[in-house]
Amino acid sequence: MLELVFFDKLLMMEKKALEEKVKVLKITCPVCKILFWIDAESGEVIKTEKRKKKKSSLDELLLKEKKKKSEAERRFDTTSAMEKEKRKEAQKKFAQVFSDISKDSE
Repeated sequence: MLELVFFDKLLMMEKKALEEKVKVLKITCPVCKILFWIDAESGEVIKTEKRKKKKSSLDELLLKEKKKKSEAERRFDTTSAMEKEKRKEAQKKFAQVFSDISKDSE
């Protein structure tokens, strides 16, 4: 019941804005992209409108998934190369320490 009252009030405010030629501000929320119509004098929200989602075609979805897959493969390859480099570096350090120990024992 509360929603119906709110909806009726909203319709009344819209009619008032249209009939009285009230200055209305049209504002878009930068975060959620909801569109607000606000009465400039009273500051009341006259109307809100949710952002309409763009319907994607199958081709667009497939392209998006291919991009995700290639990006994941690229990140995996980069991480793998970094791990190999770390392993080589650790082996070099181990060999250096091992050779220093064998020189000291002689």
